[in-house]
Amino acid sequence: MLCLYERAKNVIYVDSVKETIKRYKKATTETSSAYTTQELNAQFYQQESKKLRQQIQLMQNTNRHLVGEGLSSLNVRELKQLENRLERGITRIRSKKHEAILAETENLHKREIQLEQENAFLRSKIAENERLQELSMMPSGEQGGQEYNAFQQYLARNMLQLNMMETALPSYDPLSPDHKRSHLQLQ
Repeated sequence: MLCLYERAKNVIYVDSVKETIKRYKKATTETSSAYTTQELNAQFYQQESKKLRQQIQLMQNTNRHLVGEGLSSLNVRELKQLENRLERGITRIRSKKHEAILAETENLHKREIQLEQENAFLRSKIAENERLQELSMMPSGEQGGQEYNAFQQYLARNMLQLNMMETALPSYDPLSPDHKRSHLQLQ
């Protein structure tokens, strides 16, 4: 019986040693795998950093080439490719510039039409004021008075139309930069 007891004791001892070894192996593999993951992350970021530095260097070289610097290291084929890139870029720039000029020309044409309308409106107001002054200076005779009264009635009927024209046209501000520019253009 002692033998059986000793045997059971040895089995329990062996089992506890095996469990201890298992736990040790498990703990060491977990820490080593965690360390390995950290190492892998560090290696990945180092490689990414190296790639980004290479890309930055390539872009800097390309920019220097585009402005005509550092061309001695390029062969004829690379120079031709660079020339083609520059020509395509110039074509796009000229196209954009042409579009901008056309848009500006269209805006100036619209502004010209607007100023012509405003000018016609102001001329008509000046002419009306001159006629009123002429009529008010006429002798108060019967014929002059009748013409003056008829003209006053005409103005009263058409006042609504004049007010509508004034609201349709933009306000006239002689101090605005647009007015000064148009004034210079008209002279």
